[in-house]
Amino acid sequence: MIRILLVDDHAVVRSGLAMLLSAKSDMEVVGEAAEGEEAIAKAMQCRPDIVLMDLSMPHGKDGLSTTAELKKVLPDTAVLILTMHDDEEYLFRAIHLGASGYILKSSPHEEMISAIRHVAEGNAYLHPTATKRLMGEYLDKLKHGGGDSGTYESLSEREKEILAKVAQGYTNKDIAEQLVISVKTVESHKSNLMDKLNLKTRPDLVKFAMKKGLLNFDA
Repeated sequence: MIRILLVDDHAVVRSGLAMLLSAKSDMEVVGEAAEGEEAIAKAMQCRPDIVLMDLSMPHGKDGLSTTAELKKVLPDTAVLILTMHDDEEYLFRAIHLGASGYILKSSPHEEMISAIRHVAEGNAYLHPTATKRLMGEYLDKLKHGGGDSGTYESLSEREKEILAKVAQGYTNKDIAEQLVISVKTVESHKSNLMDKLNLKTRPDLVKFAMKKGLLNFDA
C-alpha cells in the first residue's frame, strides 16, 4: 500500500482527493493537514510514503517551506507538489527543496494517480509542461556557458524584470502592484534571483544591475 498524507488548506479539496485515492486498491490516505506545521506533525506521527503537498496555504506555513523542513526530518518521505500554479519559479524552487514531483490540480485524475505511483517507486515525476521548461532551462544554460548559475542569462524573464525594478528602488509592494502579482510572489522571485546571482544585499544587486545597464536614470 502507498501511504499518503494530504496537505491542502481547503477541506473540500482534501475530501475529494481522499475519496479518489482511497478508491484505489494500492493507496491509503493516512492523514490530512490544512497547513505546514500541522503537516509536519502529522507526517512525524503517521510516517507516510508520500505527502501530496499544496503550495499556497495562506493561513500557516506554505508548501515550499514545509517541503524543505519535511525533507530534513523525514528524508525518505517523498513530496509530490499538487498546485494550481503553472509557474516555472515555483517548479524550480520545489525541486531544489527536495520535492520528487510537481503536478497541476487541473491535471486529469488518471495523471495524478500515475504520478503518485511513479513517485512511490522512487522516481521523479513532472507534468509535460514542466518537463519542457526544465529542458529549456538546461539547454539555455549550455548555450550560455555550460550552466553557470551565477549569470544574468540564468534568470527567467520575470526575474530579470523584478531585478531591474528592485535596483531602481521600487518596494516589493510597488512591484507587486505594477506587475499585478502578490507581494509574496515578488519576494519569492527576488530571493530566487539573488540566490542564482550569488548576491547577498541590495547594494550588491544595484551594482550588478548597473553593470548590466538595467538602470534608466533618465526615467
